Amino acid sequence: MEYGFTPTQVALAEQVREFADTVVAPASYEYDTKQTLPYDIIRRMGEMGLFALPFPQVYGGSTTDGDYLSFCLAVEQIGRVDQSLGVTLEAGIGLGAVPILRFGSQEQKDTWLPMLASGEALGAFGLTEAGAGSDAGATQTTAVLDGDEWVINGTKQFITNSGPEITRLLTVTAVTGEVTRADGSTGPELTAFLVPVPSEGLEVGPSYDKIGWHTSDTHPLTLTNVRVPKENMLGEQGRGFAYAVACLDEGRIAFAALATGAAQGCLEEAIRYSKERVVFGKAIESNQHIAFTIARMAATVHTARLAWVEAARLMAAGEPFKKQASMAKLVASEAAVACSHDASHIFGGYGFLNSNVVARHYRDSKVLEVGEGTTEVQLMVISRALGLSGGGL
Repeated sequence: MEYGFTPTQVALAEQVREFADTVVAPASYEYDTKQTLPYDIIRRMGEMGLFALPFPQVYGGSTTDGDYLSFCLAVEQIGRVDQSLGVTLEAGIGLGAVPILRFGSQEQKDTWLPMLASGEALGAFGLTEAGAGSDAGATQTTAVLDGDEWVINGTKQFITNSGPEITRLLTVTAVTGEVTRADGSTGPELTAFLVPVPSEGLEVGPSYDKIGWHTSDTHPLTLTNVRVPKENMLGEQGRGFAYAVACLDEGRIAFAALATGAAQGCLEEAIRYSKERVVFGKAIESNQHIAFTIARMAATVHTARLAWVEAARLMAAGEPFKKQASMAKLVASEAAVACSHDASHIFGGYGFLNSNVVARHYRDSKVLEVGEGTTEVQLMVISRALGLSGGGL
């Protein structure tokens, strides 16, 4: 019961680990090479209830109130062997469904959550733009009320889960006016909207040619006079930025679990290979430098897991967790980068082959320091929480 997980959570982690080892891992290189999302595996993940873990039973979830920590455990185990599938699960829930769960109307919840919890459909979140990444206040996409409909125009980029054939929903942030801040300055009023997929005027651009996360489906989007009913506004007008930040705070915990899984996968592979690889008549594990490198990797993984588990427990208890979520995301993403570097070096030439999961982790892990808030954004959040004036922009 390491880390204080319940017997049910341990059993879930073991079940997902076996699925990852026997189903996901053997197919990972093939789908990575094809750069396509394995719908058959996504379907099986849905049948296992992985997409339902953080939802209440009333929406098809696994427990009365949902279990976000168990969801993170599942993300970690999938991410251990395939980051692309891990982020498909993480983003499909954390960005695609959680906005509705937290801020949607009862009708929106009843309409969308059951299909998202089943894994039969995916959701995506359209926040990032060419000039509005970390600075969401620079959003250029607009929404104008025309009678009983909102008309949305703009472009979004780097949108995970935006192109799969099973994607059914896109949450979009758009400027709906101007607000006056407490200091007298003005800024854009951001509101969030639910856009069904497909919708007339919504164009999904070609998939990005990325250095990693090849199986994860990521596209730019163009919205040209996309019309949605007034009822598709998410929550209150002008609260879009606050909703996005709140969902990102939660998502960073699962993102940290994904990164921890990647680091754990590299650790396990390094241990295995160090015992098998013989150089000068001895397994390389007998080399002190190799042994110490792996020992440091183990400590790094342990620290990353402690960080996301603490953040998840604070969240589950209804306690403030913003700082801890950013700390977890910071520590875990750096752990994945460091462990993938060390593991690929231990593998030598074999660590440079795409067929090797360690090599795929090496190129995949860099984006863990960028997605759902860059390292610099996490440092800003943490320093602000510590009361440091240098934490501003």
